[in-house]
Amino acid sequence: MQIRVFFAALLLFFCANIPAQERAEVELETTEGNIRIALFNETPQHRDNFMKLVRMQFYDSLLVHRVIKDFMIQAGDLNSRTAQPGQLLGAGELDYTIEAEFRLPQIFHRRGMVAAARESDKVNPERRSGAAQFYIVWGKIYDDKRLAFVQQKLDSATNGAVKITAEMAEAYKTVGGTPHLDGQYTVFGEVTAGLDVVDRIQQMATDKNDRPTKDVRILRVSIISDPFAPKPKPAPKKKTTRTVRKR
Repeated sequence: MQIRVFFAALLLFFCANIPAQERAEVELETTEGNIRIALFNETPQHRDNFMKLVRMQFYDSLLVHRVIKDFMIQAGDLNSRTAQPGQLLGAGELDYTIEAEFRLPQIFHRRGMVAAARESDKVNPERRSGAAQFYIVWGKIYDDKRLAFVQQKLDSATNGAVKITAEMAEAYKTVGGTPHLDGQYTVFGEVTAGLDVVDRIQQMATDKNDRPTKDVRILRVSIISDPFAPKPKPAPKKKTTRTVRKR
């Protein structure tokens, strides 16, 4: 018994002294308030691409162009920067895609998660992510009956590859989310502050194309932490010349 207690204490000591893995983190300053997002290291391609766009100030002044109550809010359409009132949005994307990085069951579509938008399965069977557009999950609270129905849909959509675990089910029954998207869209981050802002946006009035009737704009995206930023290349050394005097 004493040996077990000793090893348990030793394990706790080492765990307590292992620094938490650093994560890239940004803050979206919007016209409705600020939203802070941390990116998962388990999805490095999506993390690095998103941070590259943030460093380029790509998202600054873009609209939250698509909002569906009890579902999600979406941004990143490059055409939304200068969009006219009522203009149909959603088609503006960059000219490359990113390989899917599904990390189930650890990372799934619970409320507050950030995921990449993409084209439909018909034209995108590999479910590759679009480069720029992303959405923040809101979703609904589920009960066992509704989760069983969602599981049937997932079995059909993923050929039985995606299963809602007990831990996932507990989150969907208490926190909420969009379980029918699991294993089909890459989740690459989570909201760490400002979920009340997401809630406020997802309740806004929208037109027939799900665009808010009152513009919600991302004013700027600030980098809070960027531990994986590429290091600048050292400047090339200047060649020095020596003048030799002839005697």
